[in-house]
Amino acid sequence: MGFYIYDIIFLVIFTLLVVLFLHKNKKNLQRDMKIAFLYKSQWGVKLINIIGSKYKRTLNVLQYFVIATGYILMISVVYLIGKSTIFYVFHAKEITSIIKAPPIAPVIPYFPELFGLKSFFPPFYFTYFIVSLMIVAVFHEFSHGVFMKFHKVRIKSTGFLFLGPLLGAFVEQDERDMQKATKKAQLSILGAGVFANIVLAIIFYLLWIGVFYMTFIPVGMTFNSYTTGVIKISSIDQIGGINVSNITNQDLIDLIKEDEFAIDLVLVVDDKETEFSRVIVNEESYYMSPEIVAKNLHNNSEYLELYFDFPAINAGLKGTIIEVNGEEIKDYEDLVNMLDNKKPGDELSIKTNYNGELIEKEIILVGSPLDPNKGIIGISNGINIEQNMAEVFAGLFKKPFTEYKIRNEFLGFIYYMIFWIFLINLLVGLFNMLPVSILDGGRFFYLTVWAITKNEKLAKNVYKWLGIIILSSLILIMIAWVFGSYLNKFT
Repeated sequence: MGFYIYDIIFLVIFTLLVVLFLHKNKKNLQRDMKIAFLYKSQWGVKLINIIGSKYKRTLNVLQYFVIATGYILMISVVYLIGKSTIFYVFHAKEITSIIKAPPIAPVIPYFPELFGLKSFFPPFYFTYFIVSLMIVAVFHEFSHGVFMKFHKVRIKSTGFLFLGPLLGAFVEQDERDMQKATKKAQLSILGAGVFANIVLAIIFYLLWIGVFYMTFIPVGMTFNSYTTGVIKISSIDQIGGINVSNITNQDLIDLIKEDEFAIDLVLVVDDKETEFSRVIVNEESYYMSPEIVAKNLHNNSEYLELYFDFPAINAGLKGTIIEVNGEEIKDYEDLVNMLDNKKPGDELSIKTNYNGELIEKEIILVGSPLDPNKGIIGISNGINIEQNMAEVFAGLFKKPFTEYKIRNEFLGFIYYMIFWIFLINLLVGLFNMLPVSILDGGRFFYLTVWAITKNEKLAKNVYKWLGIIILSSLILIMIAWVFGSYLNKFT
């Protein structure tokens, strides 16, 4: 709660400073669209001119990387929108049953809380928003300006755009010079902004990795499921005390509806008590939750995934494993090394931390289905569909199945601020190369088609219709999400 208070204080102070700045520099202000103010200055032009003139050889080579990056980003974002559209249109009910948050939401302060995306994104404070926005906007526009200078496109002014407490940056070019420039020159100018954003994303990602190791320490091995096996439904001999023979998928569905199974085990799954019944298949023992099976059993399925009757599920093992036989377990590797020489029948004392509660269980190992001579506990990690985006990107460098403890809250605050700077640079780089008129990608695409076809009229038509298709796809995604959410709510 403390960060929210500090964030509101920062918002108030920042807003007051913006008001004072605008009042003090009102002579240099220009009203834009009646809702924003443009603060124009020449100091940015001077810095752009120095870099654009001094590093001509470097910029001459760099422009080809800029253009190539533009094409890569454009193809990537169009592909992602196309795949997302198909996915939502044809699987709306399935995806909205798992992911209830809207697929498109504005990146504004506190948007994870406002749009039900808290499970997908870490907190997004106003402080994060304004710092990220300043870095993204300034470097994006400054890079446009450097390549304008390199290609001899005059710059009238630079400055900042103020919209309430929000701000952006701009570089005002001479439009006639821009139109006279070669297509290659225009492409490099248009692509320079997103190229800078991608470079910044890489830099801040690497910085984020370094800050991660300063911020977190491993404190245990995590798991979120028990070992499962796939069996053929027709091979089931007994379910919850009921003898069966050669049952079909539909027979199993009917049995679950009758709700006559004996309950052999009750466990807390996702903070909810879940009942399990024992299943016998070819004299092997498994567990199933009728409720979970009913949700996931498809009419055409011949197979079923069940939990093995292994020590972990029988003991109700839960939480983060922090100690085994008195030895500290800090991560997944520690547990693997601990179990490396263990045999079936060996007894272990396992201590876990479950929501701050220390729990100790005595467990006797059993043989692995893959190697009967190797002792196992019977735990696993299932796929987490609603995994936090910070965890997704951190998964490239952090240890798997490992619980981490934060050293202090301030480091955590910095850690997630760097993450947001990285992510917003990446998102702006992708989004800004959409081939629609209001973005750099629109003119970038139009010039490309014109250069290929040598027909300006055709280029304008292709560019216009592609923009319409993309905007229609985004609308279609939202309609499909609303429809899928409605189906899940009322069916």
